[in-house]
Amino acid sequence: MSASAVFVLDLKGKVLICRNYKGDVDMSEIDHFFTLLMQQEEDGLISPVMSHGNVHFLWIKHNNLYLVATTNKNSNASLVYAFLYKLVEVFTEYFKELEEESIQDNFVVVYELLDELMDFGFPQTTDSKILQEYITQQGQKLEVAKTKVPTTVTNAVSWRSEGIRYKKNEVFIDVIESINVLVNANGSVMSSDIVGCIRLKTMLSGMPELRLGLNDRVLFALTGRDKGKTVVMEDVKFHQCVRLSRFESDRTISFIPPDGESELMSYRINTHVKPLIWIESVIEKFSHSRVEIMVKAKGQFKKQSVANNVEIRVPVPSDADSPKFKTSTGHAKYVPEKNLVVWSIKSFPGGKEFLMRAHFGLPSVENDELEGKPPITVKFEIPYFPVSGIQVRYMKIIEKSGYQALPWVRYITQSGDYQLRTNS
Repeated sequence: MSASAVFVLDLKGKVLICRNYKGDVDMSEIDHFFTLLMQQEEDGLISPVMSHGNVHFLWIKHNNLYLVATTNKNSNASLVYAFLYKLVEVFTEYFKELEEESIQDNFVVVYELLDELMDFGFPQTTDSKILQEYITQQGQKLEVAKTKVPTTVTNAVSWRSEGIRYKKNEVFIDVIESINVLVNANGSVMSSDIVGCIRLKTMLSGMPELRLGLNDRVLFALTGRDKGKTVVMEDVKFHQCVRLSRFESDRTISFIPPDGESELMSYRINTHVKPLIWIESVIEKFSHSRVEIMVKAKGQFKKQSVANNVEIRVPVPSDADSPKFKTSTGHAKYVPEKNLVVWSIKSFPGGKEFLMRAHFGLPSVENDELEGKPPITVKFEIPYFPVSGIQVRYMKIIEKSGYQALPWVRYITQSGDYQLRTNS
């Protein structure tokens, strides 16, 4: 990765705090960053990477701060950005909100964190739970921590401390899948996929080893048991605790888990997905004086399931006013600053069909603005329903003391980038 230095700047380009890791880039080079940024904003073309001579600035903006890394090498930009976003995550864990005031109030802790997060331009300990063991927000504890090396640093299992004890040993497993769907104006699905992750909340004593079994098609093919519904996972990414060699050899997900909450793995399933909530819309404009919108929503998932907190966002002309709504369920509201009607349905059972009618006045005479308008978007969440058919077949928990532990599994399907274009 090789970042030379990291800076935190305010909105005026003033350096609040910085850390020079390699010393091969003059620290005064940061003075050119804000000038370059202002020039690009004037031109309307803002780049995530800017250069002055042979020095490159890689930056992100978070709230009222700029986080900037400098380098004079051909560094891996994606890794530098991953580190900058990790900085935001760690600082937020420590200070609840990352903004100018939280940096100014916690200079000592920020310097300590910058020293531990990176060494000579390369990321080191970036897990906030581990950092919180020996970098605290109390100044007196910082001095003690320098003489006491935390067990997680010397332990072979760096993401978990020894000596953890619980009265009741449990593991909560959340399988969360987001559907991305793009439907064209003719009702055909142009693109679709499923992005999923498995999150754990681990409340286990000692140093347990866990083995997770899924209905993975590759595993079933390896064992000659290719029966029943299986899934093909792509782009699989694991937490560092998973033994990758074991997964590659026999598809076993074996690991010693971090304590508390963590994301065990993420995956993508490239498959044709039927839109779970189907939308039909008719938009009629009457001689530029009023517009009427009719939207029909149908739940195309099994009747036993219920979609919660459904939001259907329908674009309307920017000059619309005097809204009137009629809905068969839920409620609709006009959001003029976004030129949207938002139809909210708290509970949407599978197989049901609902209607919403909206009436607007159009005070100004304009061209037909509805041409090329944004698509209808939908948000929802369906509990107890894995859209891909993925299943947790087993969770084995092995610990030398031999205690019994209960695994709890929950499935959630939710909307990701869910868009339906209209030709009305």
